[in-house]
Amino acid sequence: TGKTFWIKHSLEKSIPYISLNNTTTYNRLMANPGELSEMVLLHKKEKMAVIDEIQKIPQLLDEVHELIENEGFRFLLTGSSARKLKRSNANMLGGRARSISFFPLSYSEIPNFDLTRYLRWGGIPRIYLAEDPLAEIEDYVQTYLKEEIQLEANIRNLPPFHRFLKTAALSNGQMINYSGLASDAGVPVSTLKNYFEILTDTLIASTLEPWIESKKRKAIQTAKFYFFDTGVSHFLAGTETLERNSNLWGNSFEQFILMELKAYNSYCQKHADICYWRSVDGYEVDFIINSKIAIEVKSS
Repeated sequence: TGKTFWIKHSLEKSIPYISLNNTTTYNRLMANPGELSEMVLLHKKEKMAVIDEIQKIPQLLDEVHELIENEGFRFLLTGSSARKLKRSNANMLGGRARSISFFPLSYSEIPNFDLTRYLRWGGIPRIYLAEDPLAEIEDYVQTYLKEEIQLEANIRNLPPFHRFLKTAALSNGQMINYSGLASDAGVPVSTLKNYFEILTDTLIASTLEPWIESKKRKAIQTAKFYFFDTGVSHFLAGTETLERNSNLWGNSFEQFILMELKAYNSYCQKHADICYWRSVDGYEVDFIINSKIAIEVKSS
């Protein structure tokens, strides 16, 4: 979503930038995490450092903790996955860190906003701004979504995972039916649940929890599943055209509104709960915020 570009263009050039995508840096710190202190203490004047893709070496968080406590350093830590951090029982810097999510471009960040283009191709900067968005999104999905996630999750049996990605994309914005989706993807339910966990851990998708506080009508208690970007979900689902008055357009518009709500919630640090409500009789409200605001989305 452009976090590295944003960091490099927003911070002072004197602030040390440590990228764990750099093979030399990665190998050096992987062999000896303690060398992080030597690297950042050369910049005592700035009292700040950036570590990009921190999840690649979770042990560095212990060094970061020490530098915060003993040297008064501040860190900007970025990552595209929480999976390794969670599974390695990494030091999560409790009480010393603030978490902010980055999202695709929002409506307010795009001059001359084109809704049709956004719904079809999404808001990842390099894709939305490209002259040939199809080529860009194909490259993005092949090199990042498939290769990086497969590597991150150590997925060895690739065909079932690729089938799952398409099945999940076709179910974007719908309530999760594990048994039905497992049948469509041709995998056991336990495997399907693990695949969903991989997508949420790598920030490619998230769930929208149901609002269950209604008193008069019994609410459904099943979460919905959304990819983080409309263009990515279309590409994985094999969408060829997006017709203005189709159900697919309406579903994409609903996903776009959710993306806007989540971006605003994160960037403005509102910490609001965003849910949806649906009764067992089929009545539905698309989004409910903090049990106070109800939003119904209509693309017409």
